[in-house]
Formats: sequence, structure tokens, C-alpha cells
Amino acid sequence: MAKERSLVLVKPDGVANGHIGDIISRIEKRRYEIDALKVVRATPEMIRTHYAKLVNEPFYPGIEKYMLSGPIVAMIVSGTRVVEVLHHMAGATDPGDAEPGTIRGDFARSWDTLPIRNVIHTSGNEESAEREIGIWFPEDK
Repeated sequence: MAKERSLVLVKPDGVANGHIGDIISRIEKRRYEIDALKVVRATPEMIRTHYAKLVNEPFYPGIEKYMLSGPIVAMIVSGTRVVEVLHHMAGATDPGDAEPGTIRGDFARSWDTLPIRNVIHTSGNEESAEREIGIWFPEDK
């Protein structure tokens, strides 16, 4: 199988709560390669581009505020079936629905309000991964 790439973001709540090392360790235990890693202070433009499909939703301002609230650790991770496996490792988007053993199931919690603070982002498919890598790692183009 061909080697794929995925974007992984440890979101501001994951950084603030000290989960960076745990998340990297889980990725490495699966024998995936971390090809690039950096700490980023996102700009509103980066967030708008990343969440382009949600910009017109009433809850979008909360997402932007959350994603701008602190540093984000961005990674390019590669390997066989990496997009699918990392998405599974992350768990359900809503931490209340995430199974124990997943990153969100272990490190996130349910929220009564939007936006959901769910610790991690992983690309949903290969096309999204390449688009997202271009946003967070423009030097990789």
C-alpha cells in the first residue's frame, strides 16, 4: 500500500492540559512517522481556511475563538492507512461519544456549550489531509 500523509493538530485544550507527549507517544507506538512538527499560534485566516465549510454556521465564531485561544501543535504524520487509523485513534468528534482508549475518550470531556473542545484534529480523508497540510505547513508545498 502507498504511504499516506495526515495532518494532526493538538488543539489548545490538549496543549494546555499537557497531552502533547501522550498523543505523540500513541502515534509512535503505531509506528507512524512524524515528518514535521511545530508549535503554531494560528491566525484567524488559517482557521477560516481550515474550517471553510463551517464559516457561515452560527457556531463558527466559537470555533475560531477556541482555536485562537492558545498554541496548537501541528504535525504531518505518514504511513500506511494513516488517515483512517489516526481518525479512529482520535475517536468520535463529541468526547461524550468517544470510546475509552481513543484520544478523545481518554483526554477530552463533554461540553454543554459549543464549540466542543475535543483535544485533537486528524484529517478525514487523503484529499483533506493534503489541503490541510498546505494551510498549516505552507513551506511543505
